[in-house]
Amino acid sequence: MNTIKTTMLLGALTGLLMLIGGYFGGQQGVVLAFIFASVMNLGSYWFSDKIVLRMYKATEVTEREAPELFTLVRNLAMRDGLPMPKVYIIPGDTPNAFATGRNEHHAVVAVTEGILRILNREELEGVISHELSHIKDKDILISSIAATLAGAIVMLANMAQWAAIFGFGGRDDEEAGGGGILGLILMAILAPIAAAIIQMAISRSREYLADSEGARLSGKPMGLANALEKLSRASQAIPMDANPSTAHMFIVNPLTGRSFANLFSTHPPIEERVARLKNMVATAR
Repeated sequence: MNTIKTTMLLGALTGLLMLIGGYFGGQQGVVLAFIFASVMNLGSYWFSDKIVLRMYKATEVTEREAPELFTLVRNLAMRDGLPMPKVYIIPGDTPNAFATGRNEHHAVVAVTEGILRILNREELEGVISHELSHIKDKDILISSIAATLAGAIVMLANMAQWAAIFGFGGRDDEEAGGGGILGLILMAILAPIAAAIIQMAISRSREYLADSEGARLSGKPMGLANALEKLSRASQAIPMDANPSTAHMFIVNPLTGRSFANLFSTHPPIEERVARLKNMVATAR
């Protein structure tokens, strides 16, 4: 169901891009915006692991340096049929984790020092399983595609904004008697909002899917459920100095506590995620 939802949402982003491009610049407008957005996001996709790891001062660890964590990641990766990802530790007390890398052969699992202190083995196993599910489902690629489409939409909306400022209407301006200007203004305001909402819905859908598949991989849905509750409480008590552009990567929203940011959260409510995991336990009995 989440895979179908993701496909439909990506289709909605594509449709929105074509609608705006067709109104403002025709086929050439769509192609131009898509090429620019693709170039920008291709670099982000290819180098995302290096960029985000450097941003959070993460350090790669070996089996000798973190034997329990390394063994846990390796065993779960083998169980899921994945190559062994690199393992990184992020300095800081805020408990959180994320996965990155352009594909399963260049994957990274990163956890904070804080998460290693507050979670027991079963809970940490649930978190790692969740992150490995993101790797297996190619969620970095999916989020990059969504970002490319959304970026192209925002680019076209900016073009529409400048066109409205300088008095150039859409292609139906002459027939609309000036209504094209109003259309451009509305497009410049509403299109980026619509694109952001769809992009966030894709992110939430992938989180639900990673929860479900991660729980099956570990075989302990309550381990992940308990971990999510702990991480949510701890994130509110010890806020993380996180970059909003990377918030969607973490297992729980690192921007928790910022009311404005929560309006545009890339994560589903923790209560709903926990309820779904508990339902998995109930239906398995």
